[in-house]
Amino acid sequence: MANVNDKSRKCSLLIILLISVLLFGACGETRLGSINSFGKDKDYSLYNNEKDGIAVKYDEETERNMKDPAYKQYVDFFEKVYDTMEKNYYQPVSRNAFDRFLKVFNSKIYSQLKRTGKSVDFIRWRSAAYLVDYLKSPEDIFSAFYPPKPAKKYEQTALGVRVDLGIKGRLTDEGYKTIQVEPRSDAYSKGMRIGDLLLRIDGVDVKTLSEKEIEEKLTPLLDSHVDLEYKSLKDGLLHKITVVSKEYFKQTVFLRPIPIPGIYCLQIQRFNKKTADDLLRFLQALRAKGFIKGLILDLRGNPGGPPLAAMQISSFFLKGGDEFAYFQKRGEKKAELVVPSIPDRYHYDGPMVILVDRKSGSAAELFSGVLQKRRRAVLMGTHTAGQVMLKSMFHFDDDSMLLLVTARGHFPDGSVFSFSGLNPDRSFDNADDNNLIIYAAKYLSYISTK
Repeated sequence: MANVNDKSRKCSLLIILLISVLLFGACGETRLGSINSFGKDKDYSLYNNEKDGIAVKYDEETERNMKDPAYKQYVDFFEKVYDTMEKNYYQPVSRNAFDRFLKVFNSKIYSQLKRTGKSVDFIRWRSAAYLVDYLKSPEDIFSAFYPPKPAKKYEQTALGVRVDLGIKGRLTDEGYKTIQVEPRSDAYSKGMRIGDLLLRIDGVDVKTLSEKEIEEKLTPLLDSHVDLEYKSLKDGLLHKITVVSKEYFKQTVFLRPIPIPGIYCLQIQRFNKKTADDLLRFLQALRAKGFIKGLILDLRGNPGGPPLAAMQISSFFLKGGDEFAYFQKRGEKKAELVVPSIPDRYHYDGPMVILVDRKSGSAAELFSGVLQKRRRAVLMGTHTAGQVMLKSMFHFDDDSMLLLVTARGHFPDGSVFSFSGLNPDRSFDNADDNNLIIYAAKYLSYISTK
């Protein structure tokens, strides 16, 4: 899609400038991109002429800005941001648009941000955020610039990685009762389970702490050693363990209760590197109970995750070796995703329903769309988010990050995933209603008798 016209861009940028005190918000595996260093210095003398219909006044304030030692550092940083977008963005990025942004920065943005009294870092990051908004396509609501702290939070959330003890619960009169112990956490490996009663943390009685203070103690720094004393729900005995705070992938698959025998619902809250492992574990447990008459995958509220995670779980439902989907970066060959081949005993070939809503995006949409198009599953709910695209993270030396859409997702036949999202086979306005699960279960029960 072509860029908006110059007047619209200038107007949009000036509107952004009026909101000068907005905080940066957060919408974490290895960095996915890097920034090349620049060689020769450029001449940053900005223009005082008219070009492409935009006139910028070259006044005394402009001259003072250019004499500021910090000014050239800002422009150098903007060049890095532009260079990263120009090389990696899914659409061409205009150098003329970048030059026009520099004019506006020189005459308006810089002076306004300096008057706020904010730090050099703040001015650099805020201006870079303006730049990305100025350069990206109007249809793109995902590409954005993140300062260091929001960047780290986004990265951890996007990849489903956590650094803590993997314990969640609620404070009761007896102690802190666990409602979740992450299966890949150190606490789980040392025997702690859901329903156990945590009594002491590093010798401190949890009943003397607030719930917030307990949560803080259960979220220490990476590699911290924490002593826990708890009463086991299973044997009723007291146990003392020392656990380590480490990086792990969160559990993403959970069993939802269904009142109809043989029909099961698995909620996938998001996709990460271990989602396929979680799904396999549940499918094996369900098969151990008997024949699976129908399966519901609840992807409502699932923001997605890595496309490879969607490809991996497709192996339980599609034929191995078939093309799953592909992404194509600008100027490059298409990168095909192929359904992995797994032993037949792990396949589920029965009827399926996938539940989606407006918050189902990215890998959740990719998986749902492919199974719908292959007529392997029936989609129920509302239109999805329209986010089937490859998003990559590019980090800078100051730990800030540029998130870019680098490719659009395509079905194997070449058709592109729409920005308007997937259209369910059966639409429901209240897709968040638990009655939708019951409806889907009754539907599967009915067709299993045919």
